[in-house]
Amino acid sequence: MSVEVTWWGHATATVEDSGTRLLTDPLFVRRLAHLRRRRGAVPDGRAAIADAVLISHLHADHLHLPSLARLAPGTRLIVPRGAPAALSGLRRTAAAHDLPVTELDAGEKTEVGAVTVRAVRAAHDGRRLPYGPHRVPALGYVMQGAATTYFAGDTGLFDDMADEVGGCDVALLPVGGWGPFLGHGHLDAHRAAIAAARLAPRDAVPVHYGTYWPIGMDAVRPHEFHAPGQEFVRQSALLAPEVTVHRLEHGASVRLAAGR
Repeated sequence: MSVEVTWWGHATATVEDSGTRLLTDPLFVRRLAHLRRRRGAVPDGRAAIADAVLISHLHADHLHLPSLARLAPGTRLIVPRGAPAALSGLRRTAAAHDLPVTELDAGEKTEVGAVTVRAVRAAHDGRRLPYGPHRVPALGYVMQGAATTYFAGDTGLFDDMADEVGGCDVALLPVGGWGPFLGHGHLDAHRAAIAAARLAPRDAVPVHYGTYWPIGMDAVRPHEFHAPGQEFVRQSALLAPEVTVHRLEHGASVRLAAGR
């Protein structure tokens, strides 16, 4: 048995385990507000095929309503508890496209095919500004099938990360962002390598970098766009040498042996 991870760009990835396809934070556009996709083609229809979609938080580059509208009717949306109440557009999109919604708090579980999905805490402000002050917590997700795979969403380091996630075989870790400066509640390549050392997965895949960049800011700290993936490889070799890092190109996949 094996698990296959495909990285489509930004925080969008497909995890296929035990015949179940889980899609994370789908973003299928060339441009989002002031951001333009600078690397990798916009994902094609293969990316929208999923048994369930895991939404980590309400920010528009993670919960993108037009991208959700591309999903096949019947695709489940797994979202932080309170997300539909906080965002009327999510309710309308789910109803219009027959996308059943499951809400989870950190620590709660749901079954998708042969995979158990458990929500875990993320250290990130997940509010959907400017649509109101609703505080809907950001989440990560642990997917347990033949393998145990952790998708961190957007998060900073926090003391209980390893305890909350538990043992995992594969970790999808954010290592950058979409602009020249990372705010509070994010991992850069160095902090992601620290997270890898604490979590001690067998394999890690860097995500959330090298895809979108603000229009007109090509010359502002361009290394923050290009470098995080390779820097995570370097930092992990120093801080978590037992972890095998798979730095994927956009649209590329890696098949990993299941179980430790």
